[in-house]
Amino acid sequence: MGEETYTPGQTLSTTATFIVDPIDGTTNFVHGYPYVSISLGLAIERIPVVGVVYNPFTDTLYSAITGRGAFLNHNIPLPLDRRTLEPLTELSSALVAVEWGSDRSGNDYEVKVKTFAKLCRAKSEGGAMVHSLKSMGSAALNLCAVAEGGIDAYWEGGCWAWDVCAGWVILKEAGGEVFDANPGGYEPTVDGRRYLAFRKGWTKEVVEEFWGCVEGRLEYRA
Repeated sequence: MGEETYTPGQTLSTTATFIVDPIDGTTNFVHGYPYVSISLGLAIERIPVVGVVYNPFTDTLYSAITGRGAFLNHNIPLPLDRRTLEPLTELSSALVAVEWGSDRSGNDYEVKVKTFAKLCRAKSEGGAMVHSLKSMGSAALNLCAVAEGGIDAYWEGGCWAWDVCAGWVILKEAGGEVFDANPGGYEPTVDGRRYLAFRKGWTKEVVEEFWGCVEGRLEYRA
C-alpha cells in the first residue's frame, strides 16, 4: 500500500503488507529543505511490525523490528543517551510536533487551529503552555524524533498509513506509544489517520492532559 497506488476506499489487508512512502515530506523536497525521508513499513494483521525510515540528505537511518528494539544508523539504540528521558508528567515541559496538512478547510482544520492555540496558550488563560510547537513536514521523521526523545509528543490528523507505519514501529520499540488524536482513543489503527505519539516516559496523566486540549473531534477517514 502506498500513496501512488492507493485508491479511495481501499482497506488495509490482514495479510503481510508493505506500506511505503517513497517521499515523505514532499513539500520540503520541493523547497530543498532536507527534512525528507523514505518510509518503509511492514504490517501483519494490520499491526506495524517492521519499520525503516531513511533521510538520504542527512544519511540518517532509523530501523526497528517488533521485539528487537529500535536503532539509529544500525547500531545506536533509541532513545538516545544524550537526553535523560524522565517521566513526562505535564505538557508545560513538552516540545510538541504538529502539522497543518494540505487540506485547510472545514471541521478538521478548525479543530487543528483551536487545538494549536490551546496547547500554546498561557496556563492562566486555560492553555497548556507547552515549550513550543514544531511543524517540520514529515510524519515519519516526526515519529522518529519522538523515538529519539528530542520531541516529546506528536499530534497529527490527516496523514496516511504510509506516512506512519514505519515510524510507529520505531517509536514503540524505543519505549514510546501511539494513541488516537481524538480524546479517549487508547487503541488507534495504523490506517486511522489520527495519531498522538509520546516518547518513552509518557504517563497517562500527560496523555489525558493533551486530550483535554483537543478542541472538537477530528473526522478524517480513510
